[in-house]
Amino acid sequence: METALRAALYVRVSTHDQQTLPLQLEALREYAARRHWQIVREVSEVAPGAAAAKRPQREALLQAAKRREVDAVLVWRLDRWGRSVADLVNSLAELEAVGVAFVSVTEALDLTTPAGRAMAAMVAVFAQFEREILKERIKAGIAQAKAQGKAMGRPKTAAKQVEEMHKLHAQGVSQAGIARRLGIGRTSVRRLLKSQDSTLKSQELSAPETEKL
Repeated sequence: METALRAALYVRVSTHDQQTLPLQLEALREYAARRHWQIVREVSEVAPGAAAAKRPQREALLQAAKRREVDAVLVWRLDRWGRSVADLVNSLAELEAVGVAFVSVTEALDLTTPAGRAMAAMVAVFAQFEREILKERIKAGIAQAKAQGKAMGRPKTAAKQVEEMHKLHAQGVSQAGIARRLGIGRTSVRRLLKSQDSTLKSQELSAPETEKL
C-alpha cells in the first residue's frame, strides 16, 4: 500500500458548464480512494474562461502547497488548472520545487511516477516552443510594419496637441482642465508647458538688444 498522502482536489468550471463540477469532484475522489490518499482539501472555482487571469482559489491552494499543508494536487484535466502552457509549466515547477505531487486524472499525468515526470518535461519543451513562436511572430509583425512605413512605439498624443494646449493655457484654463479637455495626462501637460516656457525664455535671452534711437 502506498503512503497515505494528503491530497487537495481542485476543480474549475466556467460560468456556462457548472453542471460538470460534481462529475469532476467524483472522478477525483475515486482516484484518491484508489491510491489510498487522504483528501484534506476540496477547492472549487468558477472562472469565466480558461485564460481567466484571476483564480484566487488556485493561488490560495498553491500557497498551501508551498507551506506543505498538502502532499499532492489532483485535477480533472490540465486545462482546469493551467491558464496556458507556460502557466501550466510554471505552476508545476512551483509544486515540484516544494515536493508536492501533481496528478491530472483524465490525461493520466502523474508527477509521482517517472513517466509522469517525463511527460511534464515534454510539456515544458512545448511551452518554450510556444514562446519562441510568439517572439518570431512579434518580430515579423514589427518588420512588416516598418516596411510599410508605419510609425512604431506609442503615439505622441500630447505632442500633437501642443498648439491647442497653449491656446487653452493662454485663456487661463488650468492644467487639470487642459488635460481633461484634451484627454491626456496632467503630467504631459505640465511637462510640455514647462518645456515651451523654457524655450521662450532662452530665445528672449539670446535675442540681440534693439539699438536705442
